[in-house]
Amino acid sequence: MLGFPLGNLLTVIGTALTLVGFYAYFVIDNATLNLAGFFYGIPLLLGGLALKSAELKPVPLARAAAEVIQLRKAQATKTQNQVRQDVTRFRYGQEAHLDVALEKLGLSPSDDERPELVALREENREGAYTLVLDFASPHVDFETWQEKQERIGRFFGPGLRAEVTQPTSDRVEVALIVTAEVPADV
Repeated sequence: MLGFPLGNLLTVIGTALTLVGFYAYFVIDNATLNLAGFFYGIPLLLGGLALKSAELKPVPLARAAAEVIQLRKAQATKTQNQVRQDVTRFRYGQEAHLDVALEKLGLSPSDDERPELVALREENREGAYTLVLDFASPHVDFETWQEKQERIGRFFGPGLRAEVTQPTSDRVEVALIVTAEVPADV
């Protein structure tokens, strides 16, 4: 898994090859180097720029205590792990993190009003591994989130229940808490 944006890598390599191609063409008159620079450099440069324009940056994950990491290893469901891994890496071609999930849950009235996942943290809630999703939600009111709380738990379940809280007027936190009824490998 890359810890840096692929678009940046392709842009740098493409730029270097393109510059080598120009140098070979104008300065040293080397046709082979010139063609390699143009035929590989320009497509890589354009591909890198295209990826940069479609890039979705990772959501910051707060550093978890060692006990929470151990709890994750023992209890986290496949869904919790999938969500954590998906939103903490660079994504390409998506509008927003969890955009499909928010739409299916009825929490995304439009692209402009969609809540935005801005942070992620892991907790120990009464001995249960918990993944907390922090959304900036200025357009979807807290009452709507509360109405969807049970549905959110079922959507991300089995083996999870959801708790919705509002730390500030335009923020909503969704805690995905492991329940004891389901084995940890779910």
